[in-house]
Parts: sequence; structure tokens; C-alpha cells
Amino acid sequence: MNYTIPLFDLNYDREEEQAVLDVLRSKWVSLGPRTEAFEQEFAARLGVQKAVALSNCTVALHLALRVLGIGPGDEVLCPSLTFVATANAIQYVGAVPVFADIVGYEDLTLDPEDIVERIGEKTRAIMVMHYGGFPCRMDRIMEIAARYHLQVIEDASHAPTAEYGGQKLGTIGQGGCFSFFSNKNIGVGEGGMLVTNDPSLADQARLLRSHGMTSLSYDRARGHSTAYDVVALGYNYRFDDLRAALGLVQLKKLPADVARRDELRRHYLERLSPLPEIIVPFQQQRGRSTHYIFPILLKDSNPDRREKVRAFLMERGIQTSVHYPAVHRFSIYEKFRTSLPRTEYAADNEITLPLYGSLSHSQVDLICNTLKDALS
Repeated sequence: MNYTIPLFDLNYDREEEQAVLDVLRSKWVSLGPRTEAFEQEFAARLGVQKAVALSNCTVALHLALRVLGIGPGDEVLCPSLTFVATANAIQYVGAVPVFADIVGYEDLTLDPEDIVERIGEKTRAIMVMHYGGFPCRMDRIMEIAARYHLQVIEDASHAPTAEYGGQKLGTIGQGGCFSFFSNKNIGVGEGGMLVTNDPSLADQARLLRSHGMTSLSYDRARGHSTAYDVVALGYNYRFDDLRAALGLVQLKKLPADVARRDELRRHYLERLSPLPEIIVPFQQQRGRSTHYIFPILLKDSNPDRREKVRAFLMERGIQTSVHYPAVHRFSIYEKFRTSLPRTEYAADNEITLPLYGSLSHSQVDLICNTLKDALS
């Protein structure tokens, strides 16, 4: 269906076209100088020591767990209101995901107090997800982690340059993971980044992203090396210069894009405040968000009503989505199921409305008016 107002629109123009063309003309399109430049610029923006570009955020989460020594039999606390990759990565290393509930309907991030209740003898880490680019309660989570000697991994896929307590998200725990999927704040198609302030962890991740080889093909092409050893069982998790070129342009555009999203969010809040049938989470937000998405929750609702509202909007050309189905309800996670009442209600009654830089105020007005009609 061709939507009048899509859920998302790429923030691309001739700068991205020229950046890709420059890479094609360079005759080097795989991991090379532009990837290195993207890593350095990304690390500088976050004020973090090291950044390792990877093929997607899922593998960033996987490598973060692996280089932190999380393995078979270990337990990792994580949210269920997230994309399934957050939990999948835990199973990749043979660990057990232990799902915790969200704070509430006003705050869809991981509840630190529920985390405490679920810590056991095998718990080794906490994996938070900064939902929609809004920070988790990281001061409390880091306090819990210190008390119980746990590692903290931040799934910051929604949150490049978002802040909490003056620190960039992804730089507070031992490792932070970012996504550059096409609909993210920095969109390159596919891609991810692992950041850390521990150089040894970054070195391990670089080794593992390219089959555990001691040199890269770009090094050998430049004549810096003609031989290599394989010293670890690694993976093909490499990034490439085509996507790095896009990432550099997108990173440059990010501050203006976030500012525009913030402006549109405030317009949404103004227009939706008279509607008693909905909750708009994060109105009392902590820190600084990237406003990746605009979620609402229907009050006193159920999944059927939610889908009727979405269908009403769709019929009028407005695309919506759901962030997210609860991971602990998926068939593959049946053996890990637990009671998460707040997560379950949110998963059944959340609607994601369009939010992107080129959205106009008049389009927001139309979305809000149509939503009002749908609710009535």
C-alpha cells in the first residue's frame, strides 16, 4: 500500500549519493579507510575511547557478550519489550535470557527494581535497551550492577548521541551497541557499532569480526602485510566502506535531525494532550533522547481494539507500527516465560505513530485528528 504518510522516511539527498559515488570511484568498497574514519568520528561524537564497526547491531550485542566473557549457563537480565535480537544475542553465547518488566506505561524502559528481584547465583550481566531513544534509569542500574558484580551492556540501537546524566548512552556500561538499519536515526541499510572505553575489549572485537585473522585484506592490499595467522574462532561480521560513507554523512546530519524530531514530538504532545483515551510515554523524560519513534498506549484497551485503531489509520493513508511484540511470548522463548504484566499490556496496546525529520506540522495535525476520529 502507498501511504500518504509513511511511518518513516530516509533523510537522504545528494550528499549520500556523492559519498557512495566517491567510494565506487576509489575502487575499494569493503572494510577500509572510510570504515576507519566512521569509527573514529562515531567514537569522538560519543566521547568514548573505541568504536568497532560491524555488519549489524545484533552481532555487536553478540560480540559484546563474548568479549565480556558471558557464556554457557550464565544468566543475563534483559527486557522483553524490545526487538528479539536483544534476547537472541544472549542465546548465541549459550547464556540464558532472564526477562524483566518495564517501569510502567509512562516509562517503557527496564525496571531496575524488577531486575533486583530476578538476580540469582548465575546472573552475570544486565542488558538494557534504551527504548525509543529514551534513557533507562542508568544510575540505579549501574548501582545494582556494582553491588552484584554484574557487567552492563547497553542496547543503544535507538539512541546514537542520546544522553543520561551528561553521559552518552552506550558509554555508561562496559559496552554499547548501535544499529544503522535503514529506519534508524543513522540509516545505512544494515550496520552496527560496538563502543567501549576498554581498549582490550575493542581489540578482541576487531579480531573476532574478521575470522580471528591477524591482518585485514585492506592491510594486505596496501602492502602492509602479506601473511596472516588465525588466532581465534571468529566470524565474518565486517562492515564496508560503502555503508561507512553513508554513515559519515548521516552522522553529520544527526544533530539537526534530532532537533527536528524533538520539535515534532512537542507538537504531537500539544495536539494529543486533550485525548483521555491514550497515554504518551516519556513525557517526564530523563536526559536527552534521539526521539527514534513516537509511541502511544491505548488506555483500558486490548489487542483487538488496538488493531481496529491501526486499521482506521491505515485506511486513511497513515502507516503505523508496533514496538514491540513481547519477546518472552514468542514460541522460541516458551521455556523462559515469566509474568511481566506491564510489558504484556504495553505490547498489546502500543501504537507507533510516524516520526521523521521531513514530517510536517500539518501532517502531525492530520495524524492526531485521524487518531481522535479512530478513538471515537
